[in-house]
Amino acid sequence: MAKSSWLVIAAALLVAACARSTPSRTAPSPATSPNSTKPSVSEAAPAAAASTPVTPQATPVAPSPVSVPVDSARVQPTDIARRAIEVFGDSATPTSEAAEASVAPTWDIDVRSYESTSRVEHYVQMFSGRARDRIAARLEAGTRYEAMIRQKMREGGIPEDMYYLALVESGFDPNAYSRAAAVGMWQFMASTARDMGMRVDWWVDERRDPFRSTTAAVRFLKGLREQFGSLYLAAAAYNGGPVRIARGLRRYADDLEGTSGDDLFFALAEKDYLRNETREYVPQLIAAALIAKDPERFGVKINKLSPLEYDSVRVGPSTPLAAVAHASDDNVAAIKELNPHVLRGLTPPRDSFYVRIPSGKAESFAVAFDALPSSERVGYSTRESKKGESLASIARRAGLTTRQLATFNPKIKTLKSGNLAPGQAVIIPAAIVAAAATSAPDPSIERYSSSRNAKMHVVRSGETLSGIAKKYHTSTTALMRANGLRRPLIFPGQSLVVGAGKPSVKLVAKPSTGGKKAVSQTPAKKTGAAKRGARS
Repeated sequence: MAKSSWLVIAAALLVAACARSTPSRTAPSPATSPNSTKPSVSEAAPAAAASTPVTPQATPVAPSPVSVPVDSARVQPTDIARRAIEVFGDSATPTSEAAEASVAPTWDIDVRSYESTSRVEHYVQMFSGRARDRIAARLEAGTRYEAMIRQKMREGGIPEDMYYLALVESGFDPNAYSRAAAVGMWQFMASTARDMGMRVDWWVDERRDPFRSTTAAVRFLKGLREQFGSLYLAAAAYNGGPVRIARGLRRYADDLEGTSGDDLFFALAEKDYLRNETREYVPQLIAAALIAKDPERFGVKINKLSPLEYDSVRVGPSTPLAAVAHASDDNVAAIKELNPHVLRGLTPPRDSFYVRIPSGKAESFAVAFDALPSSERVGYSTRESKKGESLASIARRAGLTTRQLATFNPKIKTLKSGNLAPGQAVIIPAAIVAAAATSAPDPSIERYSSSRNAKMHVVRSGETLSGIAKKYHTSTTALMRANGLRRPLIFPGQSLVVGAGKPSVKLVAKPSTGGKKAVSQTPAKKTGAAKRGARS
């Protein structure tokens, strides 16, 4: 039967049903405007039926084959098509443009104004073409954290769709590591992370913690948006550093006159000023948002993972993650996913520590943990090196590899012969601890700015612009001018130009993120896969 015939029959059924129905005793509601945000008749009717008492009928009415609203004047053509699908099972029946528009994707960042620009179109084609599988895999990984990230964005006053910034930064990999030593899903440098309140040391690196680092990223983005008055300039500053963006806006002030808001980023990007990575950063963000919100249009399939949920329990110092896994009745991989910031396969020494365990396991954890044999709860032992011993010989006797032992003893000294200096304290981790440790470099290693003429200051919590100006024997006005600040407002983690000459304070190449492409440290992934896929 032709589809047009089906629609005619469906319409006839509706008319017949309306003819048999007893009119409602309440006044009919006005027809819904095409631009209204109210639900359509077919969606609103069930809710109304549930809340409105049924009016007794004087005469029994034969049941209609299709449930239709009493007010037939509100039935739209799209409803007739939908009824035809329900009655005849024809899933191929087309819907009108109005019906498609009602489910069209929406964004809370401005993608529509820029989707036709050449660079955005380039990345849309790339992400839906040769890089489609990689982008889909990374978007799938992101669904594990999406609800959490969007909630933190919302609570922090940042548009939720800035969520896709993490795709460009790291492919949503909590263990991403860049050549500039930026780490984590949001690619923070160590000094900036500390100034933003995150713990970064040999035992714990909260840049790898999706929850803590997201909170810091939201704060940083909010401060950058307040500084530049534009979300996309804030994103560019997140990648390339606010000092460089501020300088560019000053340098091209005459050319940019009359341009405002997010248009400023695209106008600045046309100048031969921004680094290539920063210039391409926002177009990639927009392209990722376009595809992720409308994947079928671009032939991309995104499988959704279950949200990351957990309980928190407190354990003693030097507790192996393997013991936490055993008491949680789960595997070490699951515990490491929940605690990627715990670097060495055990909680830090000296202090008790909160660890995350799978949701619903907190009540039984304490009893199960106390029942573990003491040998499973010992993380490591310490002994002094003897004359003629080497890391290799000690590792061999402990059932470890030399690399595993070296990971736990980064500052140990060796002689020219390769042997250890006698009397050194050597940490020997338990095998279960060494197996769960993350192969991570010393978080104190950080690549700094190559510029020898810029003196920088990373803002710490509680500092004021006037206080910093006094410290460097300059004025608040001069600092505002040097950093492109419209108001004397600063925030922790922000890098400020405070003068010229040889730096006397710690420099950061990028206040918020690593300036180079990030690589994954997950053993199952190839080095460089996370960002090369998004930026090639």
